[in-house]
Amino acid sequence: MNKSEAQKRIQELRKQIEHHNYLYYVLSKPEISDFAYDLLMNELITLEKKFPEFYDAFSPSLRVGSDVNRDFTQMAHRYPMLSLDNTYSEEELRDFDKRIRKIIGDDFDYVAELKYDGVAISLSYEQGRLKHAVTRGDGEKGDVVTENVMTIRSIPLILHGSEYPSNFEIRGEIFIPKDDFTRLNEQRAESGEEPFANPRNAASGTLKIRNSSIVARRPLDCFLYHIIGEGLPYESHYENLLEARKWGFKIPDFIKKIHGIEEVMEFIIFWEDKRKNLSFNTDGVVIKVNSYLHQRQLGNTAKSPRWAIAYKFTAEQCATGLLSIDFQVGRTGAITPVANLEPVFLSGTTVKRASLHNADQILLLDVRIGDIVIIEKGGEIIPKIVAVDYTKRPDDSQPFRFIESCPECHSTLIRREGEAAHYCPNESGCPPQIKGRIAHFISRNAMDIGAAEATIDLLFNKGLIKNVADLYTLTENQIIQLDRFAEKSAKNLIESIHSSRKVPFERVLFGLGIRHVGETVAKKLAKHFRNLDNLSGAGYEQLITIEEIGDKIAKSIIEYFNDPQNITLINRLKEAGVQFSISQAEEAARSEKLSDLTIVISGTFRNYSRDELKDLIALHGGKNTGSVTSSTSYLLAGDNAGPAKLEKAQALKIPVLSEDEFIKMIT
Repeated sequence: MNKSEAQKRIQELRKQIEHHNYLYYVLSKPEISDFAYDLLMNELITLEKKFPEFYDAFSPSLRVGSDVNRDFTQMAHRYPMLSLDNTYSEEELRDFDKRIRKIIGDDFDYVAELKYDGVAISLSYEQGRLKHAVTRGDGEKGDVVTENVMTIRSIPLILHGSEYPSNFEIRGEIFIPKDDFTRLNEQRAESGEEPFANPRNAASGTLKIRNSSIVARRPLDCFLYHIIGEGLPYESHYENLLEARKWGFKIPDFIKKIHGIEEVMEFIIFWEDKRKNLSFNTDGVVIKVNSYLHQRQLGNTAKSPRWAIAYKFTAEQCATGLLSIDFQVGRTGAITPVANLEPVFLSGTTVKRASLHNADQILLLDVRIGDIVIIEKGGEIIPKIVAVDYTKRPDDSQPFRFIESCPECHSTLIRREGEAAHYCPNESGCPPQIKGRIAHFISRNAMDIGAAEATIDLLFNKGLIKNVADLYTLTENQIIQLDRFAEKSAKNLIESIHSSRKVPFERVLFGLGIRHVGETVAKKLAKHFRNLDNLSGAGYEQLITIEEIGDKIAKSIIEYFNDPQNITLINRLKEAGVQFSISQAEEAARSEKLSDLTIVISGTFRNYSRDELKDLIALHGGKNTGSVTSSTSYLLAGDNAGPAKLEKAQALKIPVLSEDEFIKMIT
């Protein structure tokens, strides 16, 4: 076969294989056998290897993935991925309908869809080709997982036809069907691996695997349910989804345009029962206003659209026997009781454990070993015990006594006034607390050190680290001698630890794990005190004058810095070069130019992400909020700014700033 013939055959094979992918994975109507499909694929792979000059990044042969490990980068969403308000109540759903009608009148349609229990994804297409696949992340930015998503055969790499917009995003849910999940766990059990807890966890974990060839072997599927961008064919949600089916997208059949709240309730009642027969997990129904014009009129809150709501189905329940109760120790020393159950199938997975929360919950339910308990699996990964069947309680049953000492280090437990949890006070000697604090310290939002919890366990168990400061004394030679570490992975870990010395003060402060000091509080403390020495010397009265710092947080901060072991740890971190003050560059950039100003951000921007703009507002003494009100000083509007915010700013005569105008204000 010469080059010309090879090129022609390769193009024919690619077209045939993508056609059969669409028939099998999207329409569920295969025309050929698996054997015949494999023959086509093998022929294509053979020809592509023999004639590498005809390489195409969108060839269906590349859906098998790559063995190259890649780190995920983050990308800002062009349009923020908002979350939906949830309700379990018909009354709240009817209140939602009343609010809608009050604003846009009675002449509109709803679209009712199932709520899929998977991992949200945003797909960007340019000129009919997949460009980026990005996870939800924090709604503003997410991880770029394009190569992994390209292995999912129900997601088109190249669109059908030519009537699609040149540039748009389509969003949906990546999931694993029930039967495929069962087979996946059977395979893992046979190979000695830990089974996945549920299909959602399996899908989420798979999407984050850095080797796309492994991802390709997992049975991921994808439903698409939301299109956004310029030049869409219709000014309505439902009609655009139907059009997207023609482009090759797997738009679910479980979607209906309806009129009025009574039809909404009929849709919910139908699927609350029928969902058990579906091949995938769903936990509710999503109701959306169909017209884009009406959606713009209704607008969004800082986190959620006002034109949509999710009705969550009542959590499934079942009865099973309580075999025993274990106790887990968290990084703060909190003791959590966990029930061990007779295995029972619930909501698509086999359940063996359930949360009991705390001693008060056990006492309230009067839970005893040997009881038949009612377990519920709502939105939680670990189901919870919600009731006891007292009619089946054995005559010799004895009340359960909560433990008095730590199950790990045997220290006597304490219970702080006003709190439900019991605590182990042995912060410096209790292994789960130590490892938990180290895991918190290295997490992405703190020091962002690239190590898994299994690595922390290994380093701790080998005696190489006993606290976070020990991380900075590790050497490549020490790490390379550990199981599962090669020269490259050892070097990467050391480099990641070294890079963490540049992490800004506010994230270091969060990473210390001071009780009740989360990310937001850490930022406020860093901004106010500028360095750790000022913070550690602050008194109670000084602390509670700071916004959002109340009695509980102030006492916790003082208690932390009164502990000599914490001071020793901080001194070691200082010696290691960790940042315990706002950098000179940040100090030089800081100003009060936006003092007493409240600024709302909307849209996308050329030079900065929304998070970076929020940081700049704070850096210059301003305040960022999510909604335009009479107290808003400016609306900072980029491309695709929310029409509702622009209209409200205009009505309230609030100045609208461009990105360039904002930068001039602070420079």
